Amino acid sequence: MNILIVEDEKLAVRKLTKLLEETAPEFLIKGVTPSIEATVEWISENREAGEPEPDLIFLDIELADGQSFEIFNRVDIKSTVIFTTSYDEYALQAFKVNSIDYLLKPVQQEDLLRSIRKFYDLTRSQRGAAPVALPSNLENILKSLQLQQSPIDYRKRFLVKQGTRLMSVETRDIAYFYIDEGVSFFKNHQGQKFVVDYRMDEMELFLDPEWFFRINRAIIVTPQSIVNIQPYYNNRLALTMNPPFDKEAIVSREKTNDFKKWMGK
Repeated sequence: MNILIVEDEKLAVRKLTKLLEETAPEFLIKGVTPSIEATVEWISENREAGEPEPDLIFLDIELADGQSFEIFNRVDIKSTVIFTTSYDEYALQAFKVNSIDYLLKPVQQEDLLRSIRKFYDLTRSQRGAAPVALPSNLENILKSLQLQQSPIDYRKRFLVKQGTRLMSVETRDIAYFYIDEGVSFFKNHQGQKFVVDYRMDEMELFLDPEWFFRINRAIIVTPQSIVNIQPYYNNRLALTMNPPFDKEAIVSREKTNDFKKWMGK
């Protein structure tokens, strides 16, 4: 099976390559492209050379030069596609092209295995035909997804303790969340510090991703809290925070590209 990986993060390419080697060693990676332009060029040159189409394309949605859906407008994709992305807002659009699955990054081995099984199930069910056709009931799938999908009700406030009393803090008044010695806190824009009774993984789910970004395992920031951004070693970024943060606020290497896109919205 021939594979094309479309991904602009080198670390993500290395991780996916390693997972494929462990999960499906029969897959042969024929190419890796980092952008819309490079992907269109690769596919066109591959066809001109008379090479077979990739059986499967792992396609990141957010690329450096735009959303990868644009590729489908510029060249006829004949391969089956599995999308990879850090955001789940593109699920419906992903189902409208030659997609059999949708993987959230960082890709986990069990999720990759599930996608590969779906790919093989699809190809087995269509012996003698190109492995690109979508299920005949795609429209029903789309309608079902649209009915299930409702606007996400992100958290608007937190109930916290201040001394002996309880008080409600509006989410828009929070500068950043962080973990210190296993306890979750947030600071408001005035620099006041509060304990919050949620783990970081939980908070990441119910905070609006337009305004909150998890830069590493221990910190979730807002745009208003960031005073300065400096390059840091090992392809990371160092942030200066307001109100001041007692420790280093470092954007992890895996998060750097997504952080830049988020800050540039």
